[in-house]
Amino acid sequence: MRWTQTFIPTLKESPADAEILSHKLLLRAGLVRKLTGGLYTFLPMGLRALRKIEKIVREEMDRAGGIEVLMPALQPPEIWQQSGRYETARDVLFKVRDSAKREWVLGPTHEEVITHLAANEINTYRQLPKNFYQIQTKFRDEIRPRFGLMRAKEFIMKDAYSFDTTDEGAMASYKKMYDAYTRIFARCGLQAFPVEADTGVIGGNHSHEFVVPAETGEDNVAFCEACGYAANIEKATSGLPKTAARDVGPEIEKFATPGVVTIEALSKEPYKVAANRQIKTLVYIADGKPVLILIRGDDQLNEAKFKARSGAVEARPADVKSEADLAHFQKLGAMPGSLGAVKNVPSDWKVYADERLRGANDMTTGANEDGFHFRSVSMERDVKVTDWFDLRTVNVGEPCPKCAKSLKIRRAIEVGHVFKLGTKYSEKMGALFVDEGGKQHPAVMGCYGIGVTRTLQAVIEQSNDKDGIVWPVSVAPYTVCLTPLAVAPESPVMQLAEKIYAELTAKGIDVILDDRDERPGFKFKDSELVGFPLRLAIGEKSLAKGEVEIKPRAGQILAVKAEDAVAKLLELIEAGTPKV
Repeated sequence: MRWTQTFIPTLKESPADAEILSHKLLLRAGLVRKLTGGLYTFLPMGLRALRKIEKIVREEMDRAGGIEVLMPALQPPEIWQQSGRYETARDVLFKVRDSAKREWVLGPTHEEVITHLAANEINTYRQLPKNFYQIQTKFRDEIRPRFGLMRAKEFIMKDAYSFDTTDEGAMASYKKMYDAYTRIFARCGLQAFPVEADTGVIGGNHSHEFVVPAETGEDNVAFCEACGYAANIEKATSGLPKTAARDVGPEIEKFATPGVVTIEALSKEPYKVAANRQIKTLVYIADGKPVLILIRGDDQLNEAKFKARSGAVEARPADVKSEADLAHFQKLGAMPGSLGAVKNVPSDWKVYADERLRGANDMTTGANEDGFHFRSVSMERDVKVTDWFDLRTVNVGEPCPKCAKSLKIRRAIEVGHVFKLGTKYSEKMGALFVDEGGKQHPAVMGCYGIGVTRTLQAVIEQSNDKDGIVWPVSVAPYTVCLTPLAVAPESPVMQLAEKIYAELTAKGIDVILDDRDERPGFKFKDSELVGFPLRLAIGEKSLAKGEVEIKPRAGQILAVKAEDAVAKLLELIEAGTPKV
């Protein structure tokens, strides 16, 4: 390809609405252009990089036994109602109506479609296992699309779905995808690693995210350098001990605390109740019903954990400014700051407590009477707990749950997610098979997603310097940028450039010939901004000595003999291509 025959609209300055470095470089390097919030047009350089990532994904999915299909983006709402996600996923669903006023869903994912297919086409164990995948556009109604391709309304995703006859078979399929993802991200030049993760609205009981460390990431990941434990903060646990037991009196004691409505205020004079001896009582609305959540005063509730452990589809803090929610506080007899679970708890309310409080005594909590608290509270004696769960958010420095070394926390970008779904969808949607004995069973499913467009931006976020993008060879739009400093067709410089261009192209190397009649510095800056892995510069002075200059994108200039240029470029390309 010749530069003058393609379209690379580079920018000197970053657009004002570009928030993070990778977003700025996407725009400055002319890879994409914004249509409106969350919608982007891919330009030639961005599309080439995207297609290379897709190629890697396809190769590894095929290697792992995947079967490629292509499913409709437009989906009937009935299948979402059948799975139960028409309501639980409604916040992200784009819904449209046709000319007959019939409603349709623009697919954010395809569990329903593929399970419908399996229900109609698979009926015997002889047809299993199967793993179907596709690379396709997805749609999600992001309220605040941001960070370029990281959180968009429309994006490209690879999604795969496995069907097995047994749980053991499903775990084998899961492992194949887990290993394939490891290879995919390594081949893309990404330093990605797996972490334990929450399953969210997709469901299932086993899940890992593949994340890329980045300060601009939207996920927090807890990890242990000593043993390798790693988990999304929504899933992470630690080895902190439960609250130490103490001797307590035979019954609770009520005491006045006028104006005290915070953990911090109760820890000060004249009360001096340490935060770790307080019970924080939270009123939540879970699936439309009020519940109490109890955690230690020095801990913070992790809402994702609460939803996952309790099975709640929706959960939010009760709001005293809401008339409906205010009635719940009135039923308890107090406002936030004086709440507790010892007395006045309605019999139909569930009470969830964090495991760290199990067995705790000599605790202090609100008395459900404004301006009063109870002390000498025993969780076992005085509080009727419906269920105990790990509900707290892990903090940096806490002991690892596996080896007790200190946990660290860092920001990361999620680029892939693997789930073991079990029979959640196959049972609801009738994806059944008959075993050898003639008995019918639901297929055991897994699902596996990679954000292809997000992966592209994650590569840029991880691979850049002050001059622009530093593409890995495997996903660069072009591997070599040939930069003749004189572009007249009859000049020796351009004639050599044409010869090398033809040789590299014949050997299957992606090469772009910068045939623009511009200053050398201008061309060099564009080449580094776009991030081509190798630049071969041919100038009159160097050519007079029989040499050309090869510049690896993140390396030093190498002067090589003109006749050795192609061989040296091939050597550098081979060295920069990951083998997995």
